[in-house]
Amino acid sequence: MDMLQLPPLLLGTFTPKIDAKGRMALPAKFRSMLGRGVVLARGQERCVYLLPISQFRHMAMQIQRASVGDKDTRDYLRVFLSGASDQVPDKQGRVLVPQILRDYADLGEDIVVIGVGTRAEIWNREAWQTYLAEKEQRYSDIENDVLPAVEF
Repeated sequence: MDMLQLPPLLLGTFTPKIDAKGRMALPAKFRSMLGRGVVLARGQERCVYLLPISQFRHMAMQIQRASVGDKDTRDYLRVFLSGASDQVPDKQGRVLVPQILRDYADLGEDIVVIGVGTRAEIWNREAWQTYLAEKEQRYSDIENDVLPAVEF
């Protein structure tokens, strides 16, 4: 497969701040991978998804292909798309995290941005630390279920 066709691989943990105007600096490592714009949207577990525009469009199209007759699909689309916001980073690499998303994820000044492959997630720093502490043992326990056929 041509490497140019693969989506960006966003990895790592970063601790930028949200300023008084609601802006956060994108991690420098991510800036070139995210292209000219990003979409911020409600994520699961009260985080905010940060996706390259191309990845967001791909994800939204996949969801929309699901049956319109399926209530869960309609509900998911309404919540996911109604809170989404496209942003173009400024010259300092900052994007505005809209108030609706800051409220949804309880984002104050102290946040964590984690790379999760084809997207990043923005978390309230305390919520992320709690989540990670709660999931760490389960992470060890499920390794064989999640990675049964992966060869290293």
